[in-house]
Amino acid sequence: MPKIKTNSGAKKRFELTGTGKVKRKHAYKSHILTKKTTKQKRNLTYSSLVDPSDEKRIKGLLVA
Repeated sequence: MPKIKTNSGAKKRFELTGTGKVKRKHAYKSHILTKKTTKQKRNLTYSSLVDPSDEKRIKGLLVA
């Protein structure tokens, strides 16, 4: 049987941490930044973790 390929879109967007959780970046940081406050843009810079309800589905795309 052939190997199953990792989802290319998912591997560009998500990263696994050492403890097995899934890291993600925030949306709304790429354009139309003039109307967003400095505080909002600063808080969008940092990465966060994927919600546990979505974690299993995303891991299936990454670890194929």
